[in-house]
Amino acid sequence: MTELIKLNKSTYQEFWKWFETKEKDFFNVVKERQNIDGNFLDIILPQLKELNENFFILVGMSDDSKAELIITVDGNLKEIVYAEELIAESPKLENWKFTALKPELEIDKISLKMGDYIFNKENIYFYSNDDEDYPDEIDLVFVHEDFNDQNESDVINGTYLFIDSYLGELNFLAQIDNFRIAGKSEAEKELIPIEKLKDFLSWREREFTEKYEDAKIETSEDSYSLLEGTLESGFPLLATVNVDLLQWDQKASHPWISVLRIEYQGDEDNGFPDDKDYDLFNLIEDEMMLELKNDEGNLNLGRETAENIREIYFVSRDFRKISKVLAETVQKYPDYRMTFEIYKDKYWQSFERYGIH
Repeated sequence: MTELIKLNKSTYQEFWKWFETKEKDFFNVVKERQNIDGNFLDIILPQLKELNENFFILVGMSDDSKAELIITVDGNLKEIVYAEELIAESPKLENWKFTALKPELEIDKISLKMGDYIFNKENIYFYSNDDEDYPDEIDLVFVHEDFNDQNESDVINGTYLFIDSYLGELNFLAQIDNFRIAGKSEAEKELIPIEKLKDFLSWREREFTEKYEDAKIETSEDSYSLLEGTLESGFPLLATVNVDLLQWDQKASHPWISVLRIEYQGDEDNGFPDDKDYDLFNLIEDEMMLELKNDEGNLNLGRETAENIREIYFVSRDFRKISKVLAETVQKYPDYRMTFEIYKDKYWQSFERYGIH
């Protein structure tokens, strides 16, 4: 399990105070390209890793007089909030620009080479798959004109890096629900030049925001159902889910699904927790609900217990606060093996297994 480090403003500020003592030397190293690895990266990266092991950096000259330091989490959704918080605490320095996450780039400035293949606006296209059952979902196919069975790995990786650079780290994660990379022979629709992708995504995002900006639901009086089942292993399963919430017709307004998994030593016969664990797991859920308020865009969907694992489910408008709450919950209870995931599922298809729509 990846250990998550809770960051706070004091540690952010301590890092920046340390950085300020070295910023002039760092700037000269970057500007003059004086062994950037040894004189900058090897010095600063260990300091950042003490804050969060999932931080990475990019550095270069923004213009002739200003260096840019980018803190990236390499597409790790759960860590984005920490990179943003760190940069929010950065000082104003004449010769430095500090950026959270890899920014979007102008398409004319992106040309990548991987193996024998080039990736630029001249050879990459896209089209959108539309599903009337899931009208708000953005499902894209990116097409590279040189893609074939023999070069699949290189072309997929290169096309991914191109799109990541074009859209920027956050937009790539937040604006697209599903995507795949294919060749021209697989295309099922007219190909659209890749330089029109940002306009397409902006248009879809405006539509989505207008449609759901006022979507709210009060859950304090909702009814919960107890569902029972049996796993393929033969162990029983119990789930308690918010039936009214699962029948909501504006699910897409809360597209981020969070799952906290707690492993425990359960009964050998049925895999359920003992009374002590059962009470603690309910307490953990109650603590999370106090932090993750309905009016802030976080809704508790329920829980599932089976085969020595308790799962607790939330749906959210945004992923940032719940990233922190889940990480802090994992830290608070070190005697239990806990993990969590956050992913995008606009129509809550993950929960269709309960048969409630």
